[in-house]
Amino acid sequence: MHPEASADLESLDATLTTVEKVMDLDELRRRIDELEMQASDPGLWNDQDHAQRVTSELSHAQAELRRVSELRSRLDDLPVLYELAEAEEGDAAAEAVADADNERADLRRDIEAMEVKTMLAGEYDAREAVVNIRAGAGGVDAADWAQMLMRMYIRWAEQHDHSVEVYDTSYAEEAGLKSATFAVKAPYMYGTLSVEQGTHRLVRISPFDNQGRRQTSFAEVEILPVVETTDHIDIDENDLRVDVYRSSGPGGQSVNTTDSAVRLTHVPTGIVVTCQNEKSQLQNKAAAMRVLQAKLLERKRQEERAQMDALKSDTGASWGNQMRSYVLHPYQMVKDLRTNVESNNPSNVLDGDLDQFIEAGIRWRMDEDS
Repeated sequence: MHPEASADLESLDATLTTVEKVMDLDELRRRIDELEMQASDPGLWNDQDHAQRVTSELSHAQAELRRVSELRSRLDDLPVLYELAEAEEGDAAAEAVADADNERADLRRDIEAMEVKTMLAGEYDAREAVVNIRAGAGGVDAADWAQMLMRMYIRWAEQHDHSVEVYDTSYAEEAGLKSATFAVKAPYMYGTLSVEQGTHRLVRISPFDNQGRRQTSFAEVEILPVVETTDHIDIDENDLRVDVYRSSGPGGQSVNTTDSAVRLTHVPTGIVVTCQNEKSQLQNKAAAMRVLQAKLLERKRQEERAQMDALKSDTGASWGNQMRSYVLHPYQMVKDLRTNVESNNPSNVLDGDLDQFIEAGIRWRMDEDS
């Protein structure tokens, strides 16, 4: 085996060993056994929410164990691939070495992606995520951009087999969305997606400008951790104003005949949450309360963080503001302004190909916090 390949395999083994230690595979297997016992309980589905949490955590834990086991197996197989390549002759040998080199490069990428997951150790990182997207400056283009971003994140979630629950979509007059709220329901989604928070900027030839001029538009992405029963977020009913109205679709058309949509206003903070995508007023109110609790939890977390930041000498701008540019004209590029990660294929990124940006963002945040 070439010395460079041998050294790289040693490096990969060291990285994967660290990942296995951080993940604590023995504890992970014990937790899987415990969750499998809970999942086999005939009375589990008497409490639907609890049952969904158990089955979701079990599925995630099994997938994580399977993934790291497969990485170890592939790493163990690589020296054999190189030995087989050395036994070949001529063109066959060169082709076999190239195949082994390609597998080594793929394995490095997959092990590094797994390593990034072990960096999610924040207080709320293991939670599911609530994503809020709001159109910013740019008129109808910004509303269209907000809808494009919603599609991008939902496509990313679907590609990773994460379920999405849409709570609210507020349509703009001409096209696109004023705002949207949805949950990505899988463990560690808050820790994973929180690096996407901030202002996203789009530059393109506007499809809404009959003179075909270039337009810059903005949309704001907010990521919140889903609130759990252990969180102490008490909301006094006297602090809430509840309004009900008919759900509306694109162009303001009414999509049902009952006042099932719910708007909650938290009077002390002025936070407003709407939900109109469930079947009943009761379901919409429950969903809106979950989002309101998540917003209040995030507000509390930011206040605590601001107090900590005030103790530091460096009071630079927050990382969560303008963070990524998507340029479709006069050239094609997506660039993260924090990590400098770039892609020359915006259409793939807008179709959900976000992993390189997310992984780089998590590493960047780790460096910033250290």
